[in-house]
Amino acid sequence: MEHFLMQTYTIALPIILTALMGYIVWLLKNQKKDRDANSKGTMLLLRVQLIEYHDKYMTLGEIPSYAYQNFDEMYDAYHALGGNGMVTKMKEEIDELHLKKKGEQNHEKH
Repeated sequence: MEHFLMQTYTIALPIILTALMGYIVWLLKNQKKDRDANSKGTMLLLRVQLIEYHDKYMTLGEIPSYAYQNFDEMYDAYHALGGNGMVTKMKEEIDELHLKKKGEQNHEKH
């Protein structure tokens, strides 16, 4: 009887472990798909907000420090998620606008 149980155990254990590993791999793949979808959605929302900030403050010709800081942090998050391209050009333009405003503030103090 013990011999029979031992044979069953040695045959069944690898099958059970293989099935369990397959299930874990399947779960991880599904989680990755969800994470990828969430990252893509977050990136798209950040891009919309960055474009709105860019259009608003470029039209105004100046950007307050708090808005610049928000833009900068959103850009960093967008970039970390893999975003690139046209938003990088917008960031350069916003940086120039911010530096221009800082330069004008320093000039007014003198």
